[in-house]
Amino acid sequence: MADLQILAPGVWRPLARAHERRVDDLTCGHRERAAGGRAHPVEDFLFTYYSHRPRLLRRWPPGAGTALIEAPEHTGWKFYRSYDGAVSLDARAFLDARGSTVRFVRSLLASTAERPPSLGCFGLHEWAMVYRAQDIRHEAWPLRLGQDGTDEVVERHTVRCSHYDAFRFFTDDARPRNTLAPSRATQVADEQPGCLHAGMDLYKWAYKLTPALPSELVADCFELARDVRTLDMRASPYDLRELGYLPVPIETPEGKAEYVRQQRAFTDRGQALRARLISACDALLTSSAALPA
Repeated sequence: MADLQILAPGVWRPLARAHERRVDDLTCGHRERAAGGRAHPVEDFLFTYYSHRPRLLRRWPPGAGTALIEAPEHTGWKFYRSYDGAVSLDARAFLDARGSTVRFVRSLLASTAERPPSLGCFGLHEWAMVYRAQDIRHEAWPLRLGQDGTDEVVERHTVRCSHYDAFRFFTDDARPRNTLAPSRATQVADEQPGCLHAGMDLYKWAYKLTPALPSELVADCFELARDVRTLDMRASPYDLRELGYLPVPIETPEGKAEYVRQQRAFTDRGQALRARLISACDALLTSSAALPA
């Protein structure tokens, strides 16, 4: 216990309640729509493409290196154990089960963080996903420029998507137009910090390391993903004005400038979160907080 920060209930319970309120505010729209069986082309992505459920995001793990006094509700959590009157993450058990994930995430994030951001993609990945498409993913929503106009935008731009999990959804006709050929095998070598999807994926890497990460860090990554997703779809070919999303028309010089302005701000936020995640991975990998067997 000497290496652990020990929190009394008067300290950790208010932190847990504040986290729950924050997550409730961030997810209330999705939860209400889900209860009514209503789909949403922007926010549903955060709970369909990403597999972390709101109830899990709402949980408050303090992260590795912190022990909680009077926390019986935590004792049933995976990788948590009681020791000497407190409950904390069993870092040794977590690393035994997920050490390879921690090392991969650390490698990917560090490699990404070291690269200069590329800010010239203009969100064309979403356009490439519907280029000459027979089936449109968000078929309930019209294309702002129609199919012919959408195809023309793709054809008169250079598509340079570096993110495999975006590239793999390109239509067959769009893939050869990409200047890169990202793959799962080259992911660590390809990803760069200006990519919106790499920024959103910080949330994925954070929740994959739950409950070893502080919940505040996971929630910060979720909030970035939520904000980035909004720009992602405002700059997409879909017309979502009925939902209150004004377009960022990347087919125009003004739209490109606005996209890059927001992309640069998201890059800065993402790099700060990336550094926090890398530090958390390093602390976990070198942790002396694992409780005695």
